[in-house]
Amino acid sequence: MALPHARPLDVVDVRPLGAALDGQVSRSLLRSSSLQLMRVVLRRGESLPEHRVPGEITVHCLEGEALLSMPSCEVALAAGQLVLLPGGEPHAVRALSDTSLLVTLHLPPPPP
Repeated sequence: MALPHARPLDVVDVRPLGAALDGQVSRSLLRSSSLQLMRVVLRRGESLPEHRVPGEITVHCLEGEALLSMPSCEVALAAGQLVLLPGGEPHAVRALSDTSLLVTLHLPPPPP
C-alpha cells in the first residue's frame, strides 16, 4: 500500500508537535519527482544510524535538539535551526531531547 502524501496545493502543517510529540512517528509528508519532505520524530537518546542519500538534503529542527554526525564534523541543531548536507554525505542523527525534524530531500532524476 502506498503512503498517503500531500498533493500539489495541499497545505501541510509542520508546526512543532509539543505535547503530542510523544504519540507521533516519523512519516513522509509529500513526494514529487524531484522532492521529498519527511517529519522525523525521535525520542531523547534515539538515533538514525549512519546512512547517505544521493541528493542534497536539509535538516530543519522543528523542536528539541539533535546532533548530526558526519565523518568531517558534528553539527548540533536546536529548534528553528537548519543545515544543508551535500548529496552522498554519510551522516547519522541522534536526538539530544525529544525532537522532530523536517527533512527535505532533493531526489535525483531517474536513470534513462
